[in-house]
Amino acid sequence: MAQPNHDPITATADAGDVLGAYLRSQATAFLRGLRLHEESGADAAESGVAARSLRGAARRISGSLATFRVVTESSWADGLRTELVWLSSTLADEHAYAARLARLMDALHRLSGSPELPAPRGSAGALTVGSARAGALLDRQLTLARTRAHSATLQALGSSRFHAVADAVAVLASEVPLDAVAARGRVGEVLVPLAAVAETRLSAAVSALPPVGGCEAAPSPYDADHDGLWHEVRRLLRVHRYAREVLGEDVTRPAAAGEALDRHRDAAEAAAASATAARTPRIAPATAYALGVLHADQRHEVEAARAEFQHLWLREPAVTPR
Repeated sequence: MAQPNHDPITATADAGDVLGAYLRSQATAFLRGLRLHEESGADAAESGVAARSLRGAARRISGSLATFRVVTESSWADGLRTELVWLSSTLADEHAYAARLARLMDALHRLSGSPELPAPRGSAGALTVGSARAGALLDRQLTLARTRAHSATLQALGSSRFHAVADAVAVLASEVPLDAVAARGRVGEVLVPLAAVAETRLSAAVSALPPVGGCEAAPSPYDADHDGLWHEVRRLLRVHRYAREVLGEDVTRPAAAGEALDRHRDAAEAAAASATAARTPRIAPATAYALGVLHADQRHEVEAARAEFQHLWLREPAVTPR
């Protein structure tokens, strides 16, 4: 999704004017995505584009309401943010399962064609033999999950809860409920310190990450706790990036670091899916072997994404001078 364009923002501008303009622009983007979704009908490609547009706008609004909560009417901001997080999560599931299946199928195809991969002793070609069955198993499991997510999305978009959210965003497109006192403050005195808090939280979360191993290291066992720490950094980085957007600052580096963490999340969830499939009762040894190789491959991708993020992060100071 293209980053929002901003005119230069001065530190003496009214905080309410700056935040209000950003929120109205994102509300307009949300309504545009909603209209596109309604017009897409059965076109899966257009529907996917519309869903991504809706998610992007919903995340930007909810993230900004979290960071700059005190500048708004807090009870209104809390309620809308909760609903937008629900909607964004619901819309993301179907796309996530489809992307995960495509990622795993591509990896299986690549791995089964590689002569460098070892096969178990006494079972030459086990990966090639097992990859077709592993692919079929993953296809069944993830397609079923995607179908359920699609049904959940349709149900959500037809619900009174969604229509209430859409109505609230439509109102936001023209009027932003602001705190009468905080909104009259200047950007440099109100918005900049609040954005700095979000940046500090991100920096602390990055500092708490476990060390990143070298690319040549053996793949580490699946560790949900460590993955969770990285997923939290991804969330905080996104909130930080949106705060910088509100202030009209450059977000090129945070966006690049965020893309590395997106790849980390995708690889970690793909590894988890292959591990789940490998626990299917009574699968053939060759199938289990193929899934194990696939799991290790995706954990390598996890480590590579972690190293890439660290490289990008170290190129930019944790706290940006203002």
